[in-house]
Amino acid sequence: MRIVIGGASGLIGTALVQELRAQDHHVRKLARRASSDGDISWDPDTGKLDAAQLNGIDALIHLSGESVASGRWTAAKKKAIRESRVKSTQLLAKALTSTENPPKTWLCASAVGWYGDRGNTWLDEDTAAGEGFLASVCKEWEAATRPAADAGIRVVNMRFSVVLSADGGAFKTMMTAFKLGAGGIIGSGEQYVSWITVDDAVRAIMYALANPYISGPMNVATPNPVTNRELTKSLGAALHRPTILPMPAFLARAAFGEMADEMFLASTRVRPKKLADAGFAFESPILYEALHKILG
Repeated sequence: MRIVIGGASGLIGTALVQELRAQDHHVRKLARRASSDGDISWDPDTGKLDAAQLNGIDALIHLSGESVASGRWTAAKKKAIRESRVKSTQLLAKALTSTENPPKTWLCASAVGWYGDRGNTWLDEDTAAGEGFLASVCKEWEAATRPAADAGIRVVNMRFSVVLSADGGAFKTMMTAFKLGAGGIIGSGEQYVSWITVDDAVRAIMYALANPYISGPMNVATPNPVTNRELTKSLGAALHRPTILPMPAFLARAAFGEMADEMFLASTRVRPKKLADAGFAFESPILYEALHKILG
C-alpha cells in the first residue's frame, strides 16, 4: 500500500513506520522540514500543503499533535495543544476532499481524553463525550475529520490511551521518577488508567488499516484498565523500587495545575469494544506482564 503519515517522528509514528516498511508498504512522511526526497512538505499553521501529493495514495495516517504532558497548561500551551490537532486535521480534511483520487482510508489520532473523568463507569465508543479541556479538544479533533467521512472516505478516529514504552512518552518520564525512588500513588489511587503497549498500539493501527469494516471512533486500549494504585505497585515491583511516597491531590494540583485534574486524577475506564468485536487479539493485555516485557 502507498501510505502517508503525519507525526511519523513521534513515539507511535516511529514504531509504525518501521512496521509498515517491514511489511513492504511504501511510506511517505508529512514533514515541516523535509529530510528526504520522499517527504511531503506541509505547515498546518500557515495552511501549506499541496493536495496533489495525496492524490492516488491508499491511506493517510495522522498522529501528530503537541505533547499534553510536557509543561504546565498555560493559556499558550493549551492553545498549542488544541490548534496542533484541530488545525492540522482540518487542513488534511480540506486536502482530501479537494483531491481527484483521495485515499479510501484515513486513520486519525484522538484520545481517551474524549470521555473525561467518569469514575468507575465502563466506557466504550458509544459513550458520549465528557467534560473538561481534553474532552473539548477531542470533540473538535474528531469533528475536523467529518468532511472526509461525508465525502465517502473511511475515517477511523483512534482514541489512544496511555502508551507504555521505554523509548519515550509520559511513561518514560514516570519510570525515571520510580527509578529515583520517587514513585507513589497520586490522589486516592482509585482512579482508573487505560493503557496499551506501543507494540499493541501499532498492531491495532495495522489491524484497522486492513479491516474495511472498522470506522468511526475506536478505543486503542487494552481490555484491562487498572487503578493508579495498581499501576504504581506494578511498576514499582517491575523496577524493584519502593512506592512509599504518595502525592495527595492538593500537591498534584499545586505542582501541575489543571493538568493534574485531567491527566493524573481523572478516572477513565475504557473498553476497546470496536477492536474486540472485530476480532483483534492483544499480545500484552495484562499490565504486570506487559511491564516485564517492556523492561526486558
